[in-house]
Amino acid sequence: MNAWQRHDDGTGTSTGMGIRTGSGPGGRSSAGSGHLPHALHDLPGTDEQHAARVTAAGADWLASAAAYPRSALSVWQSRPGAPVVLPCGSVFDVVNVESVFGRRLLDALWSEGPGSGPVAAHRGRMLLFTAPGTAQRLPSLLDWEEWGDAVPPLLCHGTGDAVTVPSLTSPVPRSSMRWLVAPDTRHPWLPGPEVVLWACVRAARSACSPSVRLSIFPRADQGAKVYDVSRRR
Repeated sequence: MNAWQRHDDGTGTSTGMGIRTGSGPGGRSSAGSGHLPHALHDLPGTDEQHAARVTAAGADWLASAAAYPRSALSVWQSRPGAPVVLPCGSVFDVVNVESVFGRRLLDALWSEGPGSGPVAAHRGRMLLFTAPGTAQRLPSLLDWEEWGDAVPPLLCHGTGDAVTVPSLTSPVPRSSMRWLVAPDTRHPWLPGPEVVLWACVRAARSACSPSVRLSIFPRADQGAKVYDVSRRR
């Protein structure tokens, strides 16, 4: 049993390290009354940014990718604000995209698709956590896709690669790594290559059509777009 689980007060909110551990039915996040955490609205280009927080179950899932999961959890217990390097290929792959295209991609996934898995932001890039095998198949699918040339170059991290994941708890400065959609369940749904391909095509088409307005860029007289996490599989 790790520190996040021990400090759970039974109401779905952890009393230790400030990590909220509540989940809705099926392990879906219940943050914000079933809405996606505000971090996804605070993408680069907005005035204020916040870091989403990892739940206890999400920390267990991340640690499962490490060669020694208990050691990873021990490090986070002693230093919850420290980032850590995790290998790709067994528990997740990562698709690394530039932030502007990443905004469009996430909007397609949440507005018209099944949602997304965990997503992190770092130095003008977005890291989408995807199903294992995505890094190997996605480039080939894009080569065959008519709109593939309109998709900016993607960095796909799979077997043999490793990525640095954000810290679990602390909101971080604008220039630092942070979670946009934090892991919140022990078995998160992760988009596969076909879903990511579909979202990339939608994002590329929206970029080529001046008549399309992305919902994550609301007009001044509109409220922020709210995504319903109950749509996540």
